[in-house]
Amino acid sequence: MKVLIELGVEELPAWPFLREFDNILPKWDAALAKHNFKADFKLDYTPRRIVLSGELAEFAPDKEVENIGAPKNVALDSDGKWSKAALAFASKCGISESELAFKEIKGKEVLYHKSIAKGVSLKSVLASIIEDFALSLSFGKTMRWGDKDCAFIRPLRNLVVLLDDELLECELFGVCSNKASFVHRDFGYDKVSFDTAAQYFEVLEKSAVILSSDERKSRILAQFDELEKQSGLKIELDDELLAEVVAITEYPNAHLGSFDKEFLELPKEVIITSMKENQRYFALLNNDGSLANRFVVVANSTSKDSALIVAGNEKVLRARLSDAQFFWHSDLKNPFNAEKLKNITYLAGLGSVYDKELRECEISVVLADIYSSELKALGASKELLKEAIMLSKADLTTAMVYEFTDLQGIMGGYYAKHAGKNELICKAITEQYLPNSDESELPSNAFSSVVAMSAKLDALLALFSINKIPSGTKDPYALRRAALGVIKIALKLGVNFDIKELLAALSKNYKSFELDALYDFIFDRLYALYEINPSIIKACIKACINAGVSDLVQLDANIRALDIIVRADGFEAGFDTFKRLANILKEAKIGSVDESLLENESEKALYSAFRACKLDFSKPREYLNELFGLKGDIDSFFDSVMINDPDERKKANRIALIGGIYEAFIKIADIKEISA
Repeated sequence: MKVLIELGVEELPAWPFLREFDNILPKWDAALAKHNFKADFKLDYTPRRIVLSGELAEFAPDKEVENIGAPKNVALDSDGKWSKAALAFASKCGISESELAFKEIKGKEVLYHKSIAKGVSLKSVLASIIEDFALSLSFGKTMRWGDKDCAFIRPLRNLVVLLDDELLECELFGVCSNKASFVHRDFGYDKVSFDTAAQYFEVLEKSAVILSSDERKSRILAQFDELEKQSGLKIELDDELLAEVVAITEYPNAHLGSFDKEFLELPKEVIITSMKENQRYFALLNNDGSLANRFVVVANSTSKDSALIVAGNEKVLRARLSDAQFFWHSDLKNPFNAEKLKNITYLAGLGSVYDKELRECEISVVLADIYSSELKALGASKELLKEAIMLSKADLTTAMVYEFTDLQGIMGGYYAKHAGKNELICKAITEQYLPNSDESELPSNAFSSVVAMSAKLDALLALFSINKIPSGTKDPYALRRAALGVIKIALKLGVNFDIKELLAALSKNYKSFELDALYDFIFDRLYALYEINPSIIKACIKACINAGVSDLVQLDANIRALDIIVRADGFEAGFDTFKRLANILKEAKIGSVDESLLENESEKALYSAFRACKLDFSKPREYLNELFGLKGDIDSFFDSVMINDPDERKKANRIALIGGIYEAFIKIADIKEISA
């Protein structure tokens, strides 16, 4: 049966809806599966409707139902009669006492009954399926309306449910199904009737409702291409903004507008942010990459009077930019320093933001010693670092950042430049929050990197010291991102970076807490850094911990080297040799090899081959290749030698031989953790 469902709603908020979008069809499939239905459906949407269309069988397939009850000793009482548990089982299965039977399952006799559940008709359950589906959707905040107890992303205003073009009379959230739908408001505010599913799509198409989000996106991009040709400018294509505009329009039309050139005195990020966040406009760039005094608005309108639409949007933007210009001039009149940060509390128990900056300065001094060569090459001193850090959060007290919170750091860089600060300071303030996403760039130089790392390390130490540790999916202070940021920056700089040694030294400036918890937290972030077999990461981390070494740069090199080797053809087939080696040595005491006790040719050969290995810890790939290259000699050893020799001295010597190989491995990776 052909199925068409429309949930007509008031305007959907773009991002709550888009965040749930990928889950909508799977949740529809789950609602169908509860009644044993399965089919591929198409999902379309506009700001005022969610539409599902596809085909379903008239009846669900019959389903085999198995019921397992109490074991025999519970099902029968002492007189051999059916117990209450058995009678309850019979009632549950809809059978008589005489039909009760036992079956042996996993070596135990239990009550058992198998039946065939007749497939239900689609008509009888579709309304229930739709309701289950609607209630399963999770958009964050929901709305209630009228005197209804129900809640949804927005009030439901229309419901269409067609089965082979016939209306299924049902109700959802107090709204009865019907053969009518709201069209584009330019065509009227009343619903338009239709008779069939085909007519439904025709009515929407003729009334300027483009159901397909892909079609709306393609339409917008084609219009963008045309506007770029007309203007000779380049539209700054923001993917998130484009997705939002697609979600809030039914019939998108792009128009080119402009604003007064005087506003170009503002930092371009201010203009772009104002246009994007407040008005959903796209910025345009000149050929040299500078911002042009033009913008593109995507209107949800069929009107051909472009001038009227553009004029209205230009008026609104002028007011927005006038406010921003006022904030800019006002901020420039005030001194740019950290004094006002003393009045902003960072977190209870951690003092003010000013106190945080003082702690970051202490961290920067330690980091400056680690990266002394890199900082020296930039002509940067510890005093310059401290100045940058003390100014890094000063823009939090400005009117511009109060209005546009996403511009913190960026505005600080501009204000520092206006105040005549060193270029390194200005750049570091701008880049202090990097990396701020998985795809984000890293700070561009060592100076900025130290400033960014100081802030992240303080956040980790400070929050852990007051037990604000992320749990589950909750991470309100973005500490996972901070830890991953420290790792990424350290790896980019490529200088030995012993994280345990560093944190132990820095922790003296914080309330006492369990440092091992922070070490583990940081090491766990490595699993998000690489797209490789997690057991490789685990093996290398465990080796580092066992060896008391926690140099992130060395650890990264070890992980990448081991990954290359494990991915090689034939590795999995040959790895059993090394698993066996590791398993034999569990809890074994490993001593030193006494060469005089080597009597078998295979153990002599293995000993000689191992001693000939060129093991350079600074070259982990070559190091591991040398050890894995011992496979043939180890196999011969296992085939020819009885390790558990009656002579305890020989036994201990043979364990020492293979144990030495294993101990060489675990300087890089604990091979027993690898699951190839």
